[in-house]
Amino acid sequence: MKNENILDQDKKRMEKKKVFIKRKKGKINIQLNKRKKSRVSPLYNKYNIQKYDLHPDYLFDEFIDLIPENIADYIDDGNNYMVRIVEALYHFKQCALIGPSGTGKTHAVYLIAELTGLPLWEINCALNTSSYDLIGRYIGLGKENWIDGQVTLWLKHGGLLYLDEVNMMRQDVASRLNPVLDARGHLIITEKDNEIIPRHEYSYCIVSINPLRAEHAGVKRLNIAFKRRMSIWIDFSYPSIAQKISQDEIKLIMDRSHIDEATANKILTVGAEMRRQYLNGDILYGPSPRDLINWAILFNNSGDPILSAESTIIPMTSDDSEERDIIRNLVLNVFK
Repeated sequence: MKNENILDQDKKRMEKKKVFIKRKKGKINIQLNKRKKSRVSPLYNKYNIQKYDLHPDYLFDEFIDLIPENIADYIDDGNNYMVRIVEALYHFKQCALIGPSGTGKTHAVYLIAELTGLPLWEINCALNTSSYDLIGRYIGLGKENWIDGQVTLWLKHGGLLYLDEVNMMRQDVASRLNPVLDARGHLIITEKDNEIIPRHEYSYCIVSINPLRAEHAGVKRLNIAFKRRMSIWIDFSYPSIAQKISQDEIKLIMDRSHIDEATANKILTVGAEMRRQYLNGDILYGPSPRDLINWAILFNNSGDPILSAESTIIPMTSDDSEERDIIRNLVLNVFK
């Protein structure tokens, strides 16, 4: 009889414990949902990406600080970059962005990370980028202290891996990523007794590529094996080129520099013509929206288009005096 009472008491305690655990889990889920909701970008509803949920019912709570916040809106100008990138990630897990410097590839990646709630693991590729930077290494003496690289952390925890200017990286280093980006979906760490790291279910990859041009020193052709693993390729260009002037870019310049619309239009006219000449190979630099905004800020302060251009777009264009004269004459003609 005594044993039966003890069993009944234990049973009741277990039932209470189950209810407590259930309530506790429910409370945690509510807190996480609120946290996720509070991190939704105010720009989320602007883009038609609602049907592409990249991590359904999964939260990156531990790495929430790696999710970008308050990223400025992107001047899409009808190219639908945001939805095309998210669609590519949803169907293929990875994609490549191609375009000259200043066209907003990195800006787009940061905005995508914020819109989709993905922690961002970023690697700025260079000629000296090594497999240690990507995968990890032992530090100290012996084989006791292993430090994971960005790629290994991304594989373990998920999120968005961004390889910026991937075609500057040595091909033998880039080839280490081949089994990660194909059907195998894992990384073999030869430096760590051939440990195999499987790719996280919600891990996505974006690479950016600068075109093969003289001003992009160190850029080379991608290995065809690596290139084939990028399922989708999206070309980026400037929102305003030659006679095509983006009203959204005019508004952006006005908002950031507080100049009037007529002046913003003239500044962008100069920038659009410079971009045309750059794409044609006549000059070595095409100004980004940020470059034009810097010019507009100084112009708003001095009221002199040439003086403000001498400190911004003219020296950035070239070290050659003849090319600088081309830009000066262009500014004078537009502001005459």
